[in-house]
Amino acid sequence: MSEPETSAPSLLDATLALQRQAYHAHPVPTLQERRADLRTLQRFIREHKDALCDAISADYGHRSRHETLLAEVFPAVDGIDHVLRHLRGWMRPQRRAVDWRNFFGARNRVMAQPLGVVGVIVPWNFPLNLSLIPLSYIFAAGNRAMVKMSENSRHLAAYLIKHMPAYFPPEKLQFFDETGGVGVAFSTLKFDHLLFTGSGQTGRAVMTAAAQNLCPVTLELGGKAPAIVCDDFPLATAVERIMFVKLLNAGQICTTVDHAWLPAGKVDEFVALARRIVAVRYPQLSSPDYTAIIDERAFERLLAALDDARNRGARVLPLLDGPAFDRQLRKIAPHIVLDAPSDSVLMQREIFGPILPLRSYSTLDEVVTAINAGPRPLAVYPFSHDAHRVQHLIDHVMSGGVSVNDALFHVGQHDLPFGGVGESGMGHYHGHEGFETFSKMRPVFYQARFSSLRFLWPPYGQLADRVLAFLIR
Repeated sequence: MSEPETSAPSLLDATLALQRQAYHAHPVPTLQERRADLRTLQRFIREHKDALCDAISADYGHRSRHETLLAEVFPAVDGIDHVLRHLRGWMRPQRRAVDWRNFFGARNRVMAQPLGVVGVIVPWNFPLNLSLIPLSYIFAAGNRAMVKMSENSRHLAAYLIKHMPAYFPPEKLQFFDETGGVGVAFSTLKFDHLLFTGSGQTGRAVMTAAAQNLCPVTLELGGKAPAIVCDDFPLATAVERIMFVKLLNAGQICTTVDHAWLPAGKVDEFVALARRIVAVRYPQLSSPDYTAIIDERAFERLLAALDDARNRGARVLPLLDGPAFDRQLRKIAPHIVLDAPSDSVLMQREIFGPILPLRSYSTLDEVVTAINAGPRPLAVYPFSHDAHRVQHLIDHVMSGGVSVNDALFHVGQHDLPFGGVGESGMGHYHGHEGFETFSKMRPVFYQARFSSLRFLWPPYGQLADRVLAFLIR
């Protein structure tokens, strides 16, 4: 297991000093060294995938093994293949233009160089995906990394702390468990970059702490990502896709569909279709394919949100026959909520559970106005085959990312950047942008053997006057 709480800050400081020293001794790993690190990381995932699935399931109480393989193991393994294919090109210095009038014969280049030591603060909902995928870009950029796991990922953290040293030495990579106060101490370290994924409230605290060191941060937060179903899109297809994403990981995804907008008159049909789909996919609450809620606090929060909506006059509709929840299994049945007041908990806070409020609209302008009245979401999901309508929504509703005619899957595209905007986050990783996030894109100017600027050296006279007149004519 991890170090005792009293020694955690000293262990953090010692690890940072060790990694910083290793960085200074070898600041720019070669292409071959970076590829070796990436293949080692991929080998670790493949050799330990079953145990990693078991550890995550133990942390959840129950986590569908197939969901872990689909949403965590596969994206990490496949993402490393993508990085390996593109790394040589990403590392190649970029040629940039030179103003020949001032700097005739000179050259400009932009070189991607390692920042040094990167800190990663990982949430509990996809702890393997959100630690190892960032590491693939951190290593591709030639850095070293310290990774702090969530207090709700104790089994996984223990496994990584125990087994990862056989693959990477501590001067390259080290994992830390949350034993109390570790996260606060971690965010105050003088990293060269800090990546945080989690809630907006914690993100503010992390950014405040990092600001004391002028440490740049990438914040991946959340928000109320809406699906917008237009009247031209087949409703049955929309329901199939929305319910798959909404119930994946029991809705505990920052980029899931938080709520859905439907054309007036289509709400009842959506509910009927959703009931049939859920009954087939999850015949009962105890289904091994249906994931538990992460902990008791989250379980009670979701039940309280349903009670709040019900007490305010909303229609709360469980989509499975039988009990609406099981405390022993810590599972809550999929629910649809109709007519939830705008000031209810479900409509004010990110839901992060298997509850889908539905809202109806008469015109798309109503939807645009309502979404823009709140914080900018991490994602928006328009469903329409009308390209002009889709582009109108993309243009008028700002969000971190967009999936058209589906949800979530823009995050799974290796060559697209992933990130939020406004209160849903800042900065990007994934794709080439991920490599650049963890690199210093360093401008380098090479002066020619003969500098034309010598004509502008003082003392200034008529020659300088003529040169400047030529330059600004």
